[in-house]
Amino acid sequence: MQPTIGRIVHYTLTTFDAEAVNRRRKDFADQSTPGNTGFVGHVGNRVEAGDTYPAMVVRVFGADAANLQVFLDGNDTYWATSRPEGEAGEQGRWIWPPRA
Repeated sequence: MQPTIGRIVHYTLTTFDAEAVNRRRKDFADQSTPGNTGFVGHVGNRVEAGDTYPAMVVRVFGADAANLQVFLDGNDTYWATSRPEGEAGEQGRWIWPPRA
């Protein structure tokens, strides 16, 4: 099935993805300058490569590649660009949610 804008898929994080999310969250936690403005507080549970999260398709490229906004377990999201469809648990790829 071809992805379309606004659909929800499941995305599995890569090592690079997890490091980027955790770095943003650590940078916010470590910032020690009181009164800073313009910071967005990236707060949430630590993520690991192989973790799977829901994501919204925001742009489609061809039959199976898409840009995704990944909904993390926290107050932030992760921008996963040009990611192909894959198999369940395959890092850096998305799947259609299984039916319950």
